[in-house]
Amino acid sequence: MHYVVRNVPRPDPGVVQGLREAGVATVHEAAGRTGLIDPAVCARQDGAVIAGSAVTVSSHPGDNLMIHAAVEMCEEGDVLVVTTTSPSTDGMFGELLATSLMARGVAGLVIDAGVRDIAELRAMGFPVWSRAVSAQGTVKASPGSVNVPVVCGGQVVRPGDVVVADDDGVVCVPRGTAPRVLDRARARIAAEEDKREALRSGELGVDMYGLRELLSRLGVRYVDDLPEEVQE
Repeated sequence: MHYVVRNVPRPDPGVVQGLREAGVATVHEAAGRTGLIDPAVCARQDGAVIAGSAVTVSSHPGDNLMIHAAVEMCEEGDVLVVTTTSPSTDGMFGELLATSLMARGVAGLVIDAGVRDIAELRAMGFPVWSRAVSAQGTVKASPGSVNVPVVCGGQVVRPGDVVVADDDGVVCVPRGTAPRVLDRARARIAAEEDKREALRSGELGVDMYGLRELLSRLGVRYVDDLPEEVQE
């Protein structure tokens, strides 16, 4: 069976904004190093930062019919997450679909397949993270589903999960754990600021993190000159 699900529970907008401000690397750490989508699904522009509630699409490879069906389900601030039922690099998304999504206030696209019209997408300021850029076109012929759980870049993404994307990649945070992850992210940011100030003052990372004992335990020796027996 194939479904287009209309009703999706969305996360608190304040939590989404907080995770956006924290960024992918911090959110990933705060989530226990979970939820990171395959880095092959990467940014196709520099400097874009988005976060939003996931609207998910499961498509037949080489067929973008269900992306068109998904546009109607999108609300302002959502992130469209598109997967295919088998690997594909076809250009399933381009300028016209981006125009439609921008009219609905969608924050951006994460697609485990290809996009095209990349110059136009950059010029219009619609952020995309994709596995490929390909001029190979698609058809509109095969059924799929919208707003069902999907696997994108090796990670399960459910409708309403928080998707955060920036130059470091894409991370998915389950809706139910997003407030807790945000609390941990903010704690990490505060701790990192203290460390940043210490490093600015000249403190070394090996001392800040207590790494000298670890280096010694691992057999790393400090010497003034390289011993003769290892110079050759």
